[in-house]
Amino acid sequence: MTDSEEAISRRNADVVLRYLRVFETRQVAELEELVAEDVLVHGAGHHVQGRQYPAGSVMTPGLSNCRVQVHDLFAARDRVTVAFTLTYTHDRTGRDLTMTGVKSYRLQDGRIVEFWGETDLYGLLRQAGLVSEQIPPF
Repeated sequence: MTDSEEAISRRNADVVLRYLRVFETRQVAELEELVAEDVLVHGAGHHVQGRQYPAGSVMTPGLSNCRVQVHDLFAARDRVTVAFTLTYTHDRTGRDLTMTGVKSYRLQDGRIVEFWGETDLYGLLRQAGLVSEQIPPF
């Protein structure tokens, strides 16, 4: 990678880390600077467009006090991939609930324009007592 490619990779990694911090701060106004208005979001079998989708994820009802732990981050030019754990406080019970995930982001001009990924929503719902402890057979 050239020096300029490394600089772009580093800048894009910083944008993604700032994006993840918004889950902790809940300052959704900061998303205007970090995420394109018409961002494409792919995951959980859905393909949607618009900044309101990541903003809605930040403000998930019933979950507060998010803590983000980044386990792995790889940045190359316009792509950044992150493996992470989100730990929330479940407002109804006061218990901590965790959700792991992997996301891959594409950036353009210092903003996230598209991302793909999956999170372990089933595991989060299981911890909250909202689904069975046993995974149903296929």
